[in-house]
Amino acid sequence: MHRLSSFSFFLLIYVSLLSCTPHAPQVPLQSLFYAYRFDPPAFMEFSTDFQPVREIPFSLPPSCGLFNTFPAPLGAFLAIELSCPSGQTVLLLDTNTAAVTQPIPDSDSHFLAWTFDGSAVYLKADSLGNPKALRVATDGAQEVIPITEFTYDLAASTTQDEFTFTFSRGLGQGSELSLVKRGGETVEPLYADPLHYISFARFSPDGSHIAFIKIPDTQTPFTVGELWVMDSDGANPRKLADADAGHGYAANWSPDGKRIAFVLRENPDDEPADQSSEALLSNLYIVEVQTGTLTQLTRFERGRTETPFWSPDGNTLAFHVVINDRMEVQLADVITGEIRPLTSESTCCPAWLQK
Repeated sequence: MHRLSSFSFFLLIYVSLLSCTPHAPQVPLQSLFYAYRFDPPAFMEFSTDFQPVREIPFSLPPSCGLFNTFPAPLGAFLAIELSCPSGQTVLLLDTNTAAVTQPIPDSDSHFLAWTFDGSAVYLKADSLGNPKALRVATDGAQEVIPITEFTYDLAASTTQDEFTFTFSRGLGQGSELSLVKRGGETVEPLYADPLHYISFARFSPDGSHIAFIKIPDTQTPFTVGELWVMDSDGANPRKLADADAGHGYAANWSPDGKRIAFVLRENPDDEPADQSSEALLSNLYIVEVQTGTLTQLTRFERGRTETPFWSPDGNTLAFHVVINDRMEVQLADVITGEIRPLTSESTCCPAWLQK
């Protein structure tokens, strides 16, 4: 008969005690909705049923305008991009503490993407001097990302530490999309188009596909583009629908990865709308990725709707609409089709945070 050593005996007892120790339950993520109110200036925080919770006062710096906000996929941070006389600037707002930091204080900075876990943000800095892409952690740590200075778009994978970047060698030369793996050790070309700018690449929630907008490579500022989707390795690219192009409206995946919401220009033959965003008439549509079936969600007959954002449960799309130069956040119930304003105040930049 074998006998246990004293060490083995005590190890067995220790493991047994561990197995009996109850594990602390995982705290579910809390979803909160934010929108920026212009007067008085503040980020307004709402519960999941869109009831006001609190306000975070935030005044725009002198001579700066609010370009957009970008919520981290996890955590409490909002990236705020400003348009200022010295160039665009990105700030980070901690919605838990209301603290605001400026990661790149000595040059212009442009938002590219959040990392998949929300721990850092990708920025393009010093565009007119020594352009470079940086990964900046929310605690301030920085590192240079070794990609071409001609990069204008970057998308982080939703499941792992990989990202795509898109660049163009100049007007009339189209664009190229590549995938970076293993912290920059491997770069794989995914897709190239000599006639279009590839913009707003977005990974599906499970990381298996990439959606993007094609913008014609012309000198016309605003045109009709195309919404495409392909496998995450660049295989099987296919067009899903026409889409607005040139205004900076991304298409976004539903949380279940089965649908994509996007902006469609309703007046494609209106020449003034090719030159001025004020002449644009646009609405929101949803396309089924597998079948290509289109559903029109909004039916505005004037003004323009802008980038739609899905709620975490996939039942609501938030967006802002601009009518007669007045901007307000509206909510679209995807199930019933009901459209309603978030508040009666002028607001913009809807964002969901899960923290």
